[in-house]
Amino acid sequence: MKSKSTNASATFKPVAFDPAAYVKKRSKSDAAFGEAYLALNDEFATLDALLQARKASGLTQVEIAARMGIKPSSLARIESSITSQKHSPSLATLRKYAQACGKRLSIALS
Repeated sequence: MKSKSTNASATFKPVAFDPAAYVKKRSKSDAAFGEAYLALNDEFATLDALLQARKASGLTQVEIAARMGIKPSSLARIESSITSQKHSPSLATLRKYAQACGKRLSIALS
């Protein structure tokens, strides 16, 4: 019996996506969307800072989780919870994350 084999790479054509341009365009036509996006700006910035720290450390989620003494699934939950507004990680957790990345937690108000 022959196995079905498709050459996905021959048919897959990625579509470029520019999130900033999308937000700008959508905000012009949907004021509520723009307001909601701005309300989440702090959360997006926090998540971006965490992901940049992890990337700069050269460590994976598994390695960061091990350094924090938690399961990788818990770390994934921490990273995804920041923008969900269901549960925000504590300062102690953010501090542990920063230390696991070889960084120091710093909070600034502007």
